[in-house]
Amino acid sequence: MHDGIKRWTAKRKTALVIEIIQGKTTESEASRSFDLTPSEIEGWVEDAKRGMENSLRANPLDIREQYGKQLRDLQEAYGEAMLELRARKKRQALLDAQDGN
Repeated sequence: MHDGIKRWTAKRKTALVIEIIQGKTTESEASRSFDLTPSEIEGWVEDAKRGMENSLRANPLDIREQYGKQLRDLQEAYGEAMLELRARKKRQALLDAQDGN
């Protein structure tokens, strides 16, 4: 692999993920070598694992179905975060109102 990579194509990402899986390098070494964030590389490895799992299923999921499920999960997490944020803001407003009295 070359150090001066500017654009990470799927082929390059795959090669790096395979090196990590084979133990030729680690995520932290790759992060330092290629000036990538550890979370970026971890994401590639997780995506690869999901892809492998799906391809080895007796009845692989349609890629659109996979992304749909992932999108629904993210939307649910976002909704929960927004509810928590609103609750915290209301709580803070109530506390501020009590302090003002």
